[in-house]
Formats: sequence, structure tokens, C-alpha cells
Amino acid sequence: MAEFPSKVSTRTSSPAQGVGASVSALRPDLGFVRSSLGVLALLQLVLGLLVWALIADTPYHLYPAYGWVMFVAVFLWLVTIVFFIIYLFQLHMKLYMVPWPLVLMIFFVAATVLYITAFITCAAAVDLTSLKGSRPYNQRSAASFFACLVMIAYGVSAFFSFQAWRGVGSNAATSQMAGGYS
Repeated sequence: MAEFPSKVSTRTSSPAQGVGASVSALRPDLGFVRSSLGVLALLQLVLGLLVWALIADTPYHLYPAYGWVMFVAVFLWLVTIVFFIIYLFQLHMKLYMVPWPLVLMIFFVAATVLYITAFITCAAAVDLTSLKGSRPYNQRSAASFFACLVMIAYGVSAFFSFQAWRGVGSNAATSQMAGGYS
């Protein structure tokens, strides 16, 4: 059996030093907001908000189709807010063990597919659930239009995130250091 060493060197640190340093380093990256990923995320947030606000202002609870549209719109809106905050405050750089290009690609592809179903559901249910020319009809029609636009925005983001995941246009070191957005 090996003997325990008689001298062991140890270091101690104060936890208060680490907490103050991480909070002060939490600054928004305005370059992200000007990037294509940031602009598309803002567009998705605004259009997604329009979709669920327009549906929420009608008696959607009477029709199951609009329940699905509300679920998709609100859920993806909230997840997009989370990703926007993660990238805005560069938290993805602190969580380096997560493969962010792959995570974003999977999210954007799933969001595109979900919004395709929500758009088709919303557009198909407009005539069946309200009288033409009435306020609910106009709101649901507008929600269908904005659902189509946000579906396209998620599709474009899926394309860009696929290119970032494949590494098109850059090598792995520069895309990792640039934060994964262009």
C-alpha cells in the first residue's frame, strides 16, 4: 500500500471573487443584434408575437385548431426568446460544451415544421370558424399571413444554421471564436 505524502500543497479561493466577475462580464453583444441570426431572431419574435396576439384576441378556445396554433406560436416564441438571450449575452461561449450550431439547426428545422402545420391549420380554419368580413375573420386571416411569414423566417434560419453547422464559408476555429453567427 502506498503511503500518503507528508506534504501536500493546496490553494484556496474565495467564492465571492468568481460571482462578481461573472455578473460584471454579462454585457449585451450588439454585434449579434446586427448579425443575420440576430435580425432573423428579432423578426421571428415580432412576427410570432403578432400570430399569437391576433389569435388570442379571438375566442380561439372554442376551436381546437386554434389551440394548436396558439401552442406552436407561444412555445416557439418563448424558446426563441431564450436563444436570443443566450446569444445576446454570449452565454453560448460560457456553455462551450453544448454544440450550439447543431442545437440551433435542430431547433430551427423543428420550428419550421411546426409552423408549417400551424400555418396550414390556421389558414384552413379561418373560413370554417368565422364569418367573412367579421373582426375574428380578419384577425385569423392576418394571423395566418404572419404565421406564413414567421415560417419562412424560421426556414431561412434553418438554412443558415445548417450552413454554420456544416462549416460552409469558414473553418471550425473561426466560426467557434466568432460565436457561430455571421
